[in-house]
Amino acid sequence: MRRIRRFIGESYSELKKVTWPTREQTRNLTVLVFVVSAAVGVYIGAFDLLFNELLKLVSTTV
Repeated sequence: MRRIRRFIGESYSELKKVTWPTREQTRNLTVLVFVVSAAVGVYIGAFDLLFNELLKLVSTTV
């Protein structure tokens, strides 16, 4: 029990040292994650479509 209480106390002490992001920073970074994720999805989707069409072309000519 004593170890748990010490762990919680030390964790709380460390959390007080953390520099938390502002609401605006959090919003901006969240939007950035969505935009980058969408861009990567489009990029991978385009290559998937390209390779799929290339494989169809190769398999029908063989």
